[in-house]
Amino acid sequence: MQLAGTRRTPRRWVMRAFTAFAAAVVGLAFLIPMWWSFVNSLRPGDETFSYLNPLSWQTFFTLTPTFENYAALFDTDLARAIGNSLFISLVTVIVGLAICATAAFGLAAFRFRGRGLMFSVIILSFLIPFDAIAIPLADMFRDWNLQNTFFGLILPGLGNGMAIFLLRTFFLAIPEELVEAARLDGLGWWGVFRRIYLPLSVPALIGAGLMLFLFQWQAYVWPLLMGTDRDHIVGPVALSNLQGQFAVDYGVLFAASMILILIPLAIILGFQRYFIQSVSTTGIK
Repeated sequence: MQLAGTRRTPRRWVMRAFTAFAAAVVGLAFLIPMWWSFVNSLRPGDETFSYLNPLSWQTFFTLTPTFENYAALFDTDLARAIGNSLFISLVTVIVGLAICATAAFGLAAFRFRGRGLMFSVIILSFLIPFDAIAIPLADMFRDWNLQNTFFGLILPGLGNGMAIFLLRTFFLAIPEELVEAARLDGLGWWGVFRRIYLPLSVPALIGAGLMLFLFQWQAYVWPLLMGTDRDHIVGPVALSNLQGQFAVDYGVLFAASMILILIPLAIILGFQRYFIQSVSTTGIK
């Protein structure tokens, strides 16, 4: 028995080493473009592509960093746009979680005719790209006088099919014995939802909240159609507006891109543990 265990040890070590190496390669594949963008945000715009051919250490490092590109952003609409994006995303997370969690609870806790069909429609809703329905939906919102309003920008992101799917799957993993005991003690369905389902589903709620946040933060087509004035401009649209018709200052463009990347990146890294837990425990019963 000891010899068999001893023989397996090198194989396990090799597999772990290979997995770590593969993870490091994948991580570098994502990190290198971001690092290159960050370095170029510290260079004048006319030097952005100066060190690409041939590649050298100066491609990924600079000895004369400057923050003029970031200072130039104060003369643009980016600060207002980032504030609008944060407001829209946070409101979507708060209100959207309330709607999605309630819908997921109804689909998980109650048995009624047509429940499977309703859940199938919800799954279908997040399989269809939103951009495919954005234009007819925008025409409908204009008829309702919702163009250039925060309500019109927020409303399509409140009911997220992927968030409902994630929460419902997590709710199904909650033992039915807890619900039956709570009902026998006289607790109503609202009390069961508030005192049992929500406290036990914090990781899933955080994971669904991150989905709602990223959906609104990276949205471009819908805000471009609905937020046409300066008071309702969002980050991705303001970033695209930095590209002039005849000339582009890539230094300022990269600086704005880094700001728009670092905000959701910091949020994701802060809640990474809960997001991984929500995904890894979903469906386990």
